[in-house]
Amino acid sequence: MTKKECWFWLCGIEMSIKKKNLILSYFSSIEEIFEVDFEEFKKIPELNEKDLERISGTRQRSKVQESYAKLKEKGIYFVSIEDEVYPGKLRNIYEAPLGLFYKGKLPEEGKVHIAVVGARNCSDYGRETAVSFSKAFARAGIGTISGLAAGIDGAAHWGSLAAEGTTYAVLGCGADICYPKENFNIYLNTAAKGGIISEYVQGTGPRAYHFPMRNRIISGLADGILVVEARDKSGSLITVDYGLEQGRNIYAVPGRPGDILSNGCNNLLKMGAKLCTEPEDILEDYMDFCKNIPKLMKKNDKLLEDREKIVYACLSRIPKHLNEIAEETDMAIGELAQILFQLEWKNFIKQTRANYYITDI
Repeated sequence: MTKKECWFWLCGIEMSIKKKNLILSYFSSIEEIFEVDFEEFKKIPELNEKDLERISGTRQRSKVQESYAKLKEKGIYFVSIEDEVYPGKLRNIYEAPLGLFYKGKLPEEGKVHIAVVGARNCSDYGRETAVSFSKAFARAGIGTISGLAAGIDGAAHWGSLAAEGTTYAVLGCGADICYPKENFNIYLNTAAKGGIISEYVQGTGPRAYHFPMRNRIISGLADGILVVEARDKSGSLITVDYGLEQGRNIYAVPGRPGDILSNGCNNLLKMGAKLCTEPEDILEDYMDFCKNIPKLMKKNDKLLEDREKIVYACLSRIPKHLNEIAEETDMAIGELAQILFQLEWKNFIKQTRANYYITDI
């Protein structure tokens, strides 16, 4: 057994990080842990019968080596906490993962990464905000980290990919499993342009208790955490809690008072998170690392007709319904629909859903 295979075996045992660290402290090396007489494990008082069964049932040389060899077949790399390429930002976090399984690559050392997290059942406004912020990060040379979940996570990955940036997804399952399945295209593109990362061995399915734990890796890999939309009690706020423990910068996009999806962000702002209404609010904190800071402003409207300029001026990044636009511009629905079509065709605006429009940055 090689040292790497021994680490692979230990990381694959279904047991808490705390207990694995106890095992590591009890023996002199990772090789000894695999080779030592099984009776030695019984001397560790913190290990219960289930723990001992899992250790005994998995300490089979041929099966470990066979499983380790399958990583290559699935395009998955494995790195242990002992390896030089293990992410430096993770080494000193609480309960640092003992190993990482990944497709693509790991976040580049010395480069800034921002975690973008938020609600699964997000609003159109939240989704568009996540996309636009991640696009801006990509153009500035900043990587995006999230959890590949539905809603804000997927939008953050997609925004970075759309701007040809680098994005990383930390999973609550094996790196060979896309969860949720509807994000499969994002999963494939993220693996190609950045990385799919997990502390769970290949074949491990998504389990509820994995997701809060994976959040410490999302925050640990990032320099800052941006929350776009979140309920009062949500996984996004767990990520923030980990980030605060790890000394990360916390950012939040404000929402309308009373909206359920705004409560988490607004409460973070009350507690001292930096208020962000545009990407520059975050980028200004990393000016020494950014290759450029794109000013996100409305497109030059000199090429528009007068009536088109009126309609364009009343739109923003917050979706606005056709009827509301008609009321603000004092235009008939028929004429307005024609102008909106022209603006959309010229790539000045876009629909987030039927009859809701925003500016297209």
